[in-house]
Amino acid sequence: VNVVAILQEFWESKQKQKAVFPSEGTVVYESLSSLGPPFVSYVTLPGGSCFGNFQNCLSRAEARRDAAKVALINSLFNELPCRRITKDFIMESVREAVSSTSGNFKDADDPSTSIGAYHYMLESNIGKTMLEFQELMIIFQLLHWNGSLKALRETKCSRQEVISYYSQYSLDERMRSHMALDWITKEQESPGIISQELQVALRELEEARKAGQELRFYKEKKEILSLALSQIYSDQITSFSQDDQMGLALRGYH
Repeated sequence: VNVVAILQEFWESKQKQKAVFPSEGTVVYESLSSLGPPFVSYVTLPGGSCFGNFQNCLSRAEARRDAAKVALINSLFNELPCRRITKDFIMESVREAVSSTSGNFKDADDPSTSIGAYHYMLESNIGKTMLEFQELMIIFQLLHWNGSLKALRETKCSRQEVISYYSQYSLDERMRSHMALDWITKEQESPGIISQELQVALRELEEARKAGQELRFYKEKKEILSLALSQIYSDQITSFSQDDQMGLALRGYH
């Protein structure tokens, strides 16, 4: 069975039905550079959901097929009625959230609480599938990890206002760049923090991949932190280069 072709045909058929995500795109594969096995491959679906091979693969082609298989299973599972956000689904999800956080069910009607914000987000996305809803949730997971949500709370923004604002945006290069700049600021305050966070993100990504889980959150963390590091090193190299040029100019003057 050519699982790579089947996955492609599945998403092409959804595109023809116009049942695709707002940030629609193609199925994209990415293979990690490696001199030998085991090889690692990621596949990103329209909407941004990411999956990887969970088996030890002896070739890049095998890793790609294994990643496609995981993505196809999740794509098909997402089509089931139980994966679509309905009133019943919302009530059950809120009930589970309350029990897992030892919260109060009355909080579901108060957007200023965590349970209420989650309830509000589900209500705002009624009719969508869980993969579609997950695209929005990833943004808020990253904002929480990045410290942006805490900063917004300190400016007295309500959770409802924050949700309404970020619901209009997709996770793109511009948003990644803003988050990378935040981490560069953190690095200036606590040298070494980016490298520490990157090691954590890489470990989480590896563990989630081997467990066959959705990887977008961990992979986005890795890319944002890598972007921040590359920017820091780029600035340092530029600074060194300018110092060298100044030294040459001064020696020439003397």
